[in-house]
Amino acid sequence: MPHTAPHISESGLVPPPARVAVLGPGGIGGLLAALLSRAGHQVTCIAGEETADTLRRGGIRVRSGRFGDFTTAVEADTALREPVDLCLVTVKQTALDAALDRVPPRLLADGLVLPLLNGVEHVDTLRNRYGQGRVVPAVVRVESTRTAPGIIEHGSPFLEIDLALRHEPVVPLAALLTAAGADTRVLPDENAVLWGKLAFLAPFALLTTRYGLPIGAVRSERREELAAVVEETAAVSRACGGQGDAARILTRYDAFPAGSKSSMQRDAEAGRPLELDAIGGAVLRAAQRHGIPVPLTTRLVSELEEAG
Repeated sequence: MPHTAPHISESGLVPPPARVAVLGPGGIGGLLAALLSRAGHQVTCIAGEETADTLRRGGIRVRSGRFGDFTTAVEADTALREPVDLCLVTVKQTALDAALDRVPPRLLADGLVLPLLNGVEHVDTLRNRYGQGRVVPAVVRVESTRTAPGIIEHGSPFLEIDLALRHEPVVPLAALLTAAGADTRVLPDENAVLWGKLAFLAPFALLTTRYGLPIGAVRSERREELAAVVEETAAVSRACGGQGDAARILTRYDAFPAGSKSSMQRDAEAGRPLELDAIGGAVLRAAQRHGIPVPLTTRLVSELEEAG
């Protein structure tokens, strides 16, 4: 498909078709790749040979209560070979270093990198590789699963993305994502964006995985422990410049469907590597830097390390 749109970083406008790469077309990356392709953008998924071949032949099939059931064509390859305007990084933290070898920095010289990973420390890794001004810190809130290569089950009634505003191109990027179907906000501070999610995610991930329970059982059977871990992570978040309202976090847990599981718990059940260091380890390192005691979080991380 010929590219006629100006680069995101050149003009502040992003009419379709923008050139978009998606590194890791799993539950989140596959959903966004399909939505962006359906919206008229030129999407290339970067994956292993088997997945890339499947996507080239059959595209991406999405089943979603919000977006409907649809199939859309995408390009696919094992590495990025042409410049793009935007690269979504949606691999697991455990696979990040190896995956980045598939995306040469020279092909993003005029584009943006949008990481949608758990944790906070990956942003520095990406900036060191692609440049300070190329990386847009962001978080995504969605329940979406890849059930097989090219098949995506979107289970939540929402798809929300928060972007941290560091330079003007973030505004048209938000418009691009919103037009494709993601409810996208631009917020002024990256610490608030990244730690706002981690303060919520860490207790959820650590407790559901440690005890093999969905959130409903955790909040009813281990309420005191849940509240205590939330207090710890909220304190760390506040010290790092993020939000730290423990009561608000607990209220969000109470609104979750009782059967909800964290992605870390699902990885544990499937025998996949855990993002324990990116989630729990990041909290412990930040707590140590700021001199904040986090005994329950420390114990949970230790027990999950031993179990692994």
